[in-house]
Amino acid sequence: MSESIEKHPLGFFLPPCTKLLMLGSFPPPRQRWSMDFYYPNIINDMWKIFGLLFYMDKDYFLQSPKAYSKEKAVAFCMEKGIGLGDTAVEVIRQKANASDKFLEVVTPFDPLAVLQQIPVCEAIVVTGQKAMDTLLSVVPQAEEPVIGSFTECILAGRTIKLFRMPSSSRAYPLALDKKASVYRTMFETLKMI
Repeated sequence: MSESIEKHPLGFFLPPCTKLLMLGSFPPPRQRWSMDFYYPNIINDMWKIFGLLFYMDKDYFLQSPKAYSKEKAVAFCMEKGIGLGDTAVEVIRQKANASDKFLEVVTPFDPLAVLQQIPVCEAIVVTGQKAMDTLLSVVPQAEEPVIGSFTECILAGRTIKLFRMPSSSRAYPLALDKKASVYRTMFETLKMI
């Protein structure tokens, strides 16, 4: 078991027009990356979900069968106003895998500092329970929504919708089309689709 503190390798990706901030927990170990960007693990469903919802093609973001295209992912997020980040800035990975179950959050993110950089952001979505638990530890006034819905809270002087979506990890037992359907509702609520 390693006790070394791992710093977040990516920082936040915050287009100036960020309307929706998506927060996971922490990236998987680098050897599982297929691109140098968020949701890099080829077996993670997030880019497949986006492909289905916005391009009717789950493979839209693939560069090859074993890699996602960072260029397509960045262009998509810039166009749609999607910011990406994680709720943990520093962690101890208790096992050398991507499981949230074995992540100990040492330093959580600062939501106010992030929101100050994205003044038109109106919603935050967390994509797993570890991310939600970490967010609630730094935003105690927020109320945890049930999966597939949202609550509202005041952050950085504005009303922010807080969504809780299913994890995009393959470990989360829900078929891709069903995950995409839940995400569609969120994007429709935000008038992004």
